[in-house]
Amino acid sequence: MSAAPLRIGTRASELALTQSGHVGAAIVEGTGHQVELVHVSTHGDRDRTSPLAQIGGTGVFVTAVRQALLDGEVDVVVHSWKDLPTAPLDEITLACSPEREDPRDALCARDGMTLAQLPAGARVGTGSPRRGAQLLRARPDLEVVGIRGNVETRLNWALGPDADLHAVVLAASGLRRVGREAVISELLPVEVMLPAPAQGALAVEATTAALAPSPWFAERLAAVDDAATRAAVTAERSLLRALEAGCSAPVAAYAELEPSADTAAAQVLRLRALAIRPDGTHVVEGEARVDLDLAADALSGPGSVPVELGQELAADLLSRGAGEILAEARA
Repeated sequence: MSAAPLRIGTRASELALTQSGHVGAAIVEGTGHQVELVHVSTHGDRDRTSPLAQIGGTGVFVTAVRQALLDGEVDVVVHSWKDLPTAPLDEITLACSPEREDPRDALCARDGMTLAQLPAGARVGTGSPRRGAQLLRARPDLEVVGIRGNVETRLNWALGPDADLHAVVLAASGLRRVGREAVISELLPVEVMLPAPAQGALAVEATTAALAPSPWFAERLAAVDDAATRAAVTAERSLLRALEAGCSAPVAAYAELEPSADTAAAQVLRLRALAIRPDGTHVVEGEARVDLDLAADALSGPGSVPVELGQELAADLLSRGAGEILAEARA
């Protein structure tokens, strides 16, 4: 790769291209290398109408992009981290995780209405069982409508000339990355709408074999990696894997670093999570905390502090009935 541009495999949506372009620019900064975005069509891109769980759920936006990496067609791939299966692949390395964007969900409503201001019986669109369930938990009177499509397609359901919904809910991170934050009428607090595991975070993958012969590549990936993001998302995805739930399951998790009152050198990694019945009528939720030193502790991999925190909280949720909620949702 020393004389060639850095080839980044990416889906061809506006959001994916924007994300990949920003990450690529950060990786090659100061190296003299250029970035080439290689478009890869995925199953999820070709079928834009069926529910994600019906066409494959976890991995529906990932498999083809990863295959291009394994086939040597690209040097690195960029994913929305929440789309990745939780099981690792031996041939592929999570090379870096750039700093996370705002993980919250955004309500985009007619006339700038907030969730509380929506009229009784308002129709709200989302393709996410997690979002739909939490909307109904907060407002049981709402009608949740399943929608799919890219950012503009989904916004048009509520804000377009032929809109027939009162509002839609999208990830704030995606709206910010494509410059559409002006359509946000309310950033939903995590106390109302806990995010999906890894929401707002990007995962940059490379083949394990490609890192060693390219020192500049490995060095730049390390420079782009954000330790706090890696620790938080690792905890969230560890919980998701322990629950044996996919990215389309009605599971939410959010981890963040807070100051520690006990140890000056360490911080506290706080993880909140829930499993919720799709109609919002029953939820099992909880939180767990652990001291974490970003400079000294392993931030990912078996036995690391974030992984064990996720497993601990998942076990707690399962002991209180989360497994039954997830089994019901799968059925």
